[in-house]
Amino acid sequence: QVQLVESGGGSVQSGGSLTLSCAASGYTDSIKYWAWFRQGPGPDRQGVAAFDTDGTTIYLYSVEGRFTISKDNAKNTLYLQMDSLKPEDSDTYYCAAASREGPRLWSSTYSAWGQGTQVTVSL
Repeated sequence: QVQLVESGGGSVQSGGSLTLSCAASGYTDSIKYWAWFRQGPGPDRQGVAAFDTDGTTIYLYSVEGRFTISKDNAKNTLYLQMDSLKPEDSDTYYCAAASREGPRLWSSTYSAWGQGTQVTVSL
């Protein structure tokens, strides 16, 4: 079992920056992918960025160049640095971990989820 706890959400003006953190605990040696998703009022979670254990990263096209996913293995913490934020980036953000292979930005690939942290970007 892997437990994930996010922090770092908040409110910022358009063009600003936020850094989200996700502290992982439990049997993290089994994890193949780490990722960030976001969810609005609807039921679907949108994959924002994913990080393989070999260091490969993949991003949603609308955040590429603005968001950076990284992981500090010593602290077992996943990060999402978000720069040049836009109002359309406002959502609840979730970190996730997958122990099996699959499409890295699909929520169905992931079995462990954090509780979510709210990001609000105002004009």
